[in-house]
Amino acid sequence: MRFGVNYTPAVGWFHSWLDFSPSDTARDLEAIASLGADHVRIFPLWPVVQPNRTLIRPQALRDVATVVDLAGSFGLDVNVDALQGHLSSFDFVPSWLDSWHRRNMFTDPDVVASTAAYVEALAAAVADRPNLLGISIGNEVNQFAHAPHPAPHDTTAEQGHAWAAAMVAAARRGLASGGVGGSGAVGASGAVGASGLEARRGPDPSVPSAAGSRPGPLVTVAQYDAAWYDDAQPFGPEHAADHGDATITHSWVFNGTAALHGPLGAGSVRHGEYLVQLAAAWNREPGRPNWLQEVGAPTNVVPPSDAASFTEQTIRHVAGAQDVLGVTWWCSHDVSRSLADFPELEYDLGLFTNDGALKPAGEAFAALARAGAPTPTEPPSTALVLDDVLPDGSPRHGTRADCAPGGRFAAAWLALAESAEDGRGPQVVLRSRLADGALRGARGIARIVEVPTDLDGTTLTVAHPATMP
Repeated sequence: MRFGVNYTPAVGWFHSWLDFSPSDTARDLEAIASLGADHVRIFPLWPVVQPNRTLIRPQALRDVATVVDLAGSFGLDVNVDALQGHLSSFDFVPSWLDSWHRRNMFTDPDVVASTAAYVEALAAAVADRPNLLGISIGNEVNQFAHAPHPAPHDTTAEQGHAWAAAMVAAARRGLASGGVGGSGAVGASGAVGASGLEARRGPDPSVPSAAGSRPGPLVTVAQYDAAWYDDAQPFGPEHAADHGDATITHSWVFNGTAALHGPLGAGSVRHGEYLVQLAAAWNREPGRPNWLQEVGAPTNVVPPSDAASFTEQTIRHVAGAQDVLGVTWWCSHDVSRSLADFPELEYDLGLFTNDGALKPAGEAFAALARAGAPTPTEPPSTALVLDDVLPDGSPRHGTRADCAPGGRFAAAWLALAESAEDGRGPQVVLRSRLADGALRGARGIARIVEVPTDLDGTTLTVAHPATMP
């Protein structure tokens, strides 16, 4: 299992792209490498790179490539996120997509084509770097698709699939143009197939890297947890499992989990593990990588005195799940208090303070990263059944609400996890796929458990983190 860190620049936060400093960046990356991390995730700001719909700035692309090179000099692989998009309660949307020029991000043909051109150019700019871990289409872009965003770009699930497929195909075209073989099974065009899904990535051999070995550059789609917990969110579990080369999850216990279970309660320290197992239920291919690409200890619900224990327990539980590519902690450095208007919780998420002092959570992360996490030889053999369909086979509305913190399914999974002899939480199998014996066998599922009929859920109302004090 890989250990990584989401890189938040100590000087200027992500505004540092406006006056990029290689020396500041090198200092931060050297500190991250000292933790024993093997990769970082970086976040170019979309409006900085593409300030006009038909202008992609070469210097901005060179700056991104420089960060990848600097990371490589410290033994770090790099995942590059394209569409930021949204970071720590702030939206970074180009002016050509807002105000007088507002058009739908997901459905307007000109916008989709221009966005794809940016994703392709960004991927091409770093495609030949030997330490490139992959390209994520963007950071939690699904938050733009529905409430509670104050100005959502309305879309449907089908339109979301078409958009995601177009973006993944664009990233693969960019990687292919760099000559590293990152496009896998995709042809020269990287085109979207008749099914509405992009072509699947082939089984590329491992590529050497400073961290040992890694697969050829991955293309991934990252969503925030409404995809699994909110039935009204157009981007759902299928968008995570059906696009790209790994299933991405972002685990944040300020979603009601810590309020329900306490900062170090089982439901909190196992939330990352639970979300990985839940998301994996929609994977169509056994063995598809599962990547906990964001998880942190938010101080509004996890007191600083508990942050180290929360960090250690969270990572240890995730390590027990099957096919885990890695854990990428949020984040490297605290946000400077000189920057205004962040929600309070966003200032203190770093493994380092803003001036570079290692925090207790950072010490806990480093101890685990340096020791490494043993890969389980077998997946959990027990699976809990999730009712995603009605008895007649039609889709069941309310499935995601049952999975959310306080939901019946979430409670049943936690009870089963806590009673497991080996301490590992169960897999999740969809009712719609329960009859597929070959799939169950390939996933190593030997025992099926139903959610108890007398189990009640708890209704929670949680504010969006952008509105939290």
